[in-house]
Amino acid sequence: MTNPVAVLGNPAERVNPRVWEWMRESKMAAVVWLAMRVWLGIMWIQAGWAKLWGAENSAFLHHSGAGVAGFAAHGKAAYSWWGSFLHSFVVPNSGWIGILVAVAEFTIGVALVAGLFTRVAALGSLALLFTYVMSGTASVCALYALFAIVILTMWRTSSWIGVDGFLANYRNHHRGESHHIHIPWERGGTGTVDSVKTAA
Repeated sequence: MTNPVAVLGNPAERVNPRVWEWMRESKMAAVVWLAMRVWLGIMWIQAGWAKLWGAENSAFLHHSGAGVAGFAAHGKAAYSWWGSFLHSFVVPNSGWIGILVAVAEFTIGVALVAGLFTRVAALGSLALLFTYVMSGTASVCALYALFAIVILTMWRTSSWIGVDGFLANYRNHHRGESHHIHIPWERGGTGTVDSVKTAA
């Protein structure tokens, strides 16, 4: 029998196109990803602000999450099993879910604008968008999802201009200056426990 690796090759040996590597590492591209990240963050902040302190406040933070309950009860779910989930779980728990959605949208927005926990914020964006699309709301979800995927994929440069980038740079510059904490299970390449490193 023919070895699949011999036919298809080893995936670990595949090389990315140069343009892909450029987009992942270029400081010029980082400015584009920054613009996308900040714009998406502002959109989430506006959505969360409206629910926390704006016009949608009463529908999400009060009246047992009436906005969430109405959305879940009357939305056109993409699949019957998701519709069952909306009616059996979301509607009865709409009060705390409404608060969760409002806080999540606002928090994700602030994190994206600040470039803090960028990958987590991008994943949170995709999670929220998934629930919205599955519940029958398309709207701008596709564009938001595209931006979130780009930010997540290009995380090294999309978070470079932000708190994540600052912290990563700080750690890199101070790694050799701080004391190395000995961990019992930490082993070197030969299988022996590494010696404790101290600052010079």
